Amino acid sequence: MAPPGIGDSVEGVHAVDAAVGAGRVQRLLVERSRADALSALIERARAAGASIELVDDVRPMAGTDAPQGVLARCRPIPVANVEDAVAARSPAAVVVLDHLEDPRNVGAIARTAVAAGVGAIVVARHRSAPIGATAFKAAAGAFEHLVIAEVSSVADAVVALRKLDVWTIGLDAGGDRSLFGLDLLAEPCALVLGAEGGGLGRLVRQRVDVVASIPLHGPMESLNASVAASLAVYEIARVRATG
Repeated sequence: MAPPGIGDSVEGVHAVDAAVGAGRVQRLLVERSRADALSALIERARAAGASIELVDDVRPMAGTDAPQGVLARCRPIPVANVEDAVAARSPAAVVVLDHLEDPRNVGAIARTAVAAGVGAIVVARHRSAPIGATAFKAAAGAFEHLVIAEVSSVADAVVALRKLDVWTIGLDAGGDRSLFGLDLLAEPCALVLGAEGGGLGRLVRQRVDVVASIPLHGPMESLNASVAASLAVYEIARVRATG
């Protein structure tokens, strides 16, 4: 059974501000030493119905090392399904994360995805980086603007996407086609990103429609997962803008 939602605890100024804007914050904890600097945020949260609590230090309650003096307890964001992810944009633009392990990469990918116009992220429910406080802080509010679907099997999600007439494009250094200029990006598509180091899972790689790569012209063998994702989602935006 899917969990009731994500993002019930958010920290960091940008992430908390976005949660306030989304009307999710129920309780806002702010360090007294930061209250003046965060007065506008406090007032917005109070106006939205959140209770305000000034504390000496939020770090004992935080999930990251640098909560920036503010922490919010929130109503969780409901977890969606693959159908919801496809419906988030027209034509569909979805990022599927195949068991990424670093929540900071997950958050950074979410941030760039929103900026590039992607509507949804699909993540594995197990054996993946949790979408918790660290991911929310790295995303700087992006999760408030994405449909987030959790699946028990990424390989099965690829099959489900194909049944919904969405092209699935695996991103892998060994791909036989360049991602740049790929015509399928103008169509309803899902970009499937593999885990740091390991890349796409064997079954996922077998099931995607296309395995594409980002050409590398220097001595580096690969790119950081969030950097590769940034290039990829902006290539979707570029192809659609010029198509």
